Amino acid sequence: MLEKNVTLSFKGCVQGALMCVPVFPGIIALSAVFGTVAAQKGLTFVETILMNSIVFAGASQFVAMEVYGDPLNWATLITMVGVTAAVNMRMLLIGASLRPWLGQVPGYQTYPALFLLTDLNWLLAVARYDKGDRDWGIYLGSGLIVWAVWSLSVIPGYFAGSLITDSKAFGLDLVLPAFFVALLVPLWKGKRQTVSWLVAGIVAWATWALFGGYWSIFTGAIAGALAGAYLDE
Repeated sequence: MLEKNVTLSFKGCVQGALMCVPVFPGIIALSAVFGTVAAQKGLTFVETILMNSIVFAGASQFVAMEVYGDPLNWATLITMVGVTAAVNMRMLLIGASLRPWLGQVPGYQTYPALFLLTDLNWLLAVARYDKGDRDWGIYLGSGLIVWAVWSLSVIPGYFAGSLITDSKAFGLDLVLPAFFVALLVPLWKGKRQTVSWLVAGIVAWATWALFGGYWSIFTGAIAGALAGAYLDE
């Protein structure tokens, strides 16, 4: 069912942007770490800026960089596309959850705005939606500010990449998982999430331990989805 009285206002955009301020440190740290990783992988400054701003996919960028090799061949390229698609598959459901809200918004506004969809601004916007707010400027404003901060923060990280020889020595490899664990906290609503998350984590860990590679992304996601679908609250 489509929602009525959906609006878009400058006030809503500002409100959405301000809601993101508390998580700026995490966004800045994560983007800076990506800049460091990209520099160490041999990407030029322009390539790093373009990938970070145009792909704008957080975890997928890190996974892609882990697979990336120079020179780039077809096998590596196909692998990068596959693991990126697996990581971003959650966006199918996240995007669908916005349909009741944005279903009445003209397509020329909705589809470009979906470029700004991330776990963070989706979570913040849906929280406001659940409280009865129908101004989708909250989604738009939060998405724009996250994109801007993310795009700019990669710059110092890139230039720091030449100074850091071992990112793990500084704990930079923990920034990404810590960021996503923090995002999970407000999503927890009881037993159903707890069990399905545990199932996803156990299956993903077991797959990684037995087979390695990135199959754990697929198996963990599928197992968690099935567990969540068949559990009764």
